[in-house]
Amino acid sequence: MSGPGGTVKSSFSSVLPIIRAPKIKRKHLRKYSWLPDVFRIKGSIIGRIVGPVLTVTLFSILVCHASIRGYKLVLINSIVPLLSVVVGLILVFRTSYDRYWEGRKAFASLTAHTRNLSRMIWINVGLPPTDAQPAFTKGKTPTTDTTHSQLKKRKADALRLCLSFVFATKHYLRGEDGVNYADYHGVLPGSFARFDEVGFNTQRTSPGGTYAATRNSSAGTSREGSQSGRTTPDTHKPDATKRVRVKRSKQQLSDHSTPLLQDVHRSVEFHPFADEASLPLPLVIAHELSRTVYNFRKNGCLETVGPAGLNGITQIISGMVDQLTALERVANTPIPISYGIHLKQCVTLYLFALPMTLVHDLGWATVPVVTAVAFTFMGIEGIADEIEMPFGHDDRDLPLDRYCQDLKEEIDYIIERLPEGGTGLHGYDDGEGDD
Repeated sequence: MSGPGGTVKSSFSSVLPIIRAPKIKRKHLRKYSWLPDVFRIKGSIIGRIVGPVLTVTLFSILVCHASIRGYKLVLINSIVPLLSVVVGLILVFRTSYDRYWEGRKAFASLTAHTRNLSRMIWINVGLPPTDAQPAFTKGKTPTTDTTHSQLKKRKADALRLCLSFVFATKHYLRGEDGVNYADYHGVLPGSFARFDEVGFNTQRTSPGGTYAATRNSSAGTSREGSQSGRTTPDTHKPDATKRVRVKRSKQQLSDHSTPLLQDVHRSVEFHPFADEASLPLPLVIAHELSRTVYNFRKNGCLETVGPAGLNGITQIISGMVDQLTALERVANTPIPISYGIHLKQCVTLYLFALPMTLVHDLGWATVPVVTAVAFTFMGIEGIADEIEMPFGHDDRDLPLDRYCQDLKEEIDYIIERLPEGGTGLHGYDDGEGDD
């Protein structure tokens, strides 16, 4: 229907969506208010402490009911303040964020070392100079039969070794042994040595420097197998890499008596080739990285950087091992179990004494008050327990999988798209400086 009224109505309808107020969503409200988080259940600590809080609430209900029935369950008011001071001090020392933050800093440092080492290898490793050697230089410039494509492949394998160190560190911190994980696919280089369930064989089997897996059934055959170069793994043996365990070194001495503490003196025998001898996978990768850098230097592929550049590369590898040790310290040094037990005992004593102190003055109002106090104290302890080990798979742990995947994308980008170092310049360095 057309007409003056219809035209005005249609024009008004077209303008109405423009002047209509925008819809306020929860994500917009979150920027200006904390109410959305107040009523949030997912991601909170409520699911972890709901059982203990309900237990304290039921106890306070029983105390209130008994007080109404005439039973005397009243404590003097001086008990609760004494307990509150003790519980507050214990909770302050328990809720330390330092372990979580130290783990994040150490993993970030490990990522930085990996980025620096990858860049230095990709840029600085090159074929030896082919132009005439200057007359003032001492020594002889190395020569090699390696082609540019072969060297580029070895450099790509070296970069993937750097990346593998980070992935292996992640699994090592989580106590996950071996290399049978999906995220290792495309990360571990093909030239890297496959290891068996007993250990590595350091015999060179190819010019690429791969390891050969050995089949060993005992301590004696371990040495024989590594020398003979057998390549059939024994699938019935445990993985060679160690888990992160608390005081794992003491497990090996559990069957031996300490001579100074026993009447009968017995010597402690050490078996260096026993089946329990192993090496964490990250350290094996660091060893292979050092060998790779050594071979680059031996073949004359690091002549442009000289001894100082070589020392810088080796220092970065040492820094990666240092950060692994720092992460291992966080994972292997939990809060003493006696501290956690004592804290729970003190909090429980305080919360069970609180209703009998408040019931005379508050009556049934004691129940919500005690519930709120229990929710506060038990929530703090639950949060402290969650951040104690920040390397797990929980939603509130450090997102190590995302960190590793981001680093993998960076390394792949370097290999596929970024150019290598310059060629054709004579850069022989005899290590004697510019004087």
